[in-house]
Amino acid sequence: MGKTFKHFILWIGILLLTAGFSKADSQPPQVGGLLPEFTLSAPRSGEHQQYLGIEGKDSFTIPEIKADIVIIEIFSMY
Repeated sequence: MGKTFKHFILWIGILLLTAGFSKADSQPPQVGGLLPEFTLSAPRSGEHQQYLGIEGKDSFTIPEIKADIVIIEIFSMY
């Protein structure tokens, strides 16, 4: 794996772990259902913003990421 890809995966993991899901449903999505819409804080690094395709933004949503595939891992912590 390339260094940039590893940084991307690490950054997305950190964002998902620290993001406030204030608008998220109290129940997990149903199998085959849609992920609730939520907003993440944009990385401060211009390089990371450019990689995600979200330059100049303070926050972003998953559909704004410029990628063919975005993998999201949901942790059930409670």
